[in-house]
Amino acid sequence: MTDSLQRFLFENTPVRGQHVHLDATWRAVLERHDYPAPLRTVMGELMAAGALLSSTLKFDGSLIMQMQGQGALKLLVVEVTSDGTLRATANWEGDLVAGSARELLGGGKFAITLMPREDGQPYQGVVALEGDTIAEILEHYMRTSEQIETRLWLACDDHQAAGMLLQKTPAADGGDPDTWNRLLHLGGTLARDELLKLPAQELIRRLFHQEDVRMFEGSPLAFRCSCSRDRVTAMLRMLGPDEVHSIVAERGHVEVTCEFCRKRYTLDAVDAEQVFAAAVQTRPSATRH
Repeated sequence: MTDSLQRFLFENTPVRGQHVHLDATWRAVLERHDYPAPLRTVMGELMAAGALLSSTLKFDGSLIMQMQGQGALKLLVVEVTSDGTLRATANWEGDLVAGSARELLGGGKFAITLMPREDGQPYQGVVALEGDTIAEILEHYMRTSEQIETRLWLACDDHQAAGMLLQKTPAADGGDPDTWNRLLHLGGTLARDELLKLPAQELIRRLFHQEDVRMFEGSPLAFRCSCSRDRVTAMLRMLGPDEVHSIVAERGHVEVTCEFCRKRYTLDAVDAEQVFAAAVQTRPSATRH
């Protein structure tokens, strides 16, 4: 199976669905980090969930999902762009023991941020971490922050991550009042191995064969990191010349490693000087004519 997102809807009902399968995208994340097994489980599920939720939004930019925990797992971040690219990273302390997302994260906060590509105001929603699983945490967020009924089924192993979403449309009016409960019951029969191994069309047909389902063309997904030398340069400018020059004096260079893709950027003393020389050159002149 290829990395793709499949949209579908139930005709004449206020319910839509999404299915996602991540193969090479998920393995690209694992190839760059030696994540403990308990962390791989929640990260793969959050990546699948991020792809599913991003597909319900109309935006041009990035959707960033961030879980800040008070347990051994301190930070879990997934970024999905409107171009269909994903990346992920995490920070933790000590040994991670197999357990639920709640046990790994402890208390904490969950935030979703929409960052527009062009000029525009970012949007962020923040809620407390509520739920035992990644699916339950996101369902709580959608219910309390966005007031949209959403149900998620998520799974991953060391080779792939997958998920399915059912959601009431924002203007869910009319239709059979029992439709939502009936579709949730059918979705609840989904087995983990089916979610991981079955192609989207076969899976949806097997679950909802008695429903009138319209399938849309699938959208490709891929791993891609947005780090660049220009972004590293901008970060060093924020640190300031004194801090950067002190690092160069101590180590002979500045080295920055991207937390998402592990790419290293190295700047020597000459490069460091150019960082701040360029900043001076681009500063607007205060001369009046």
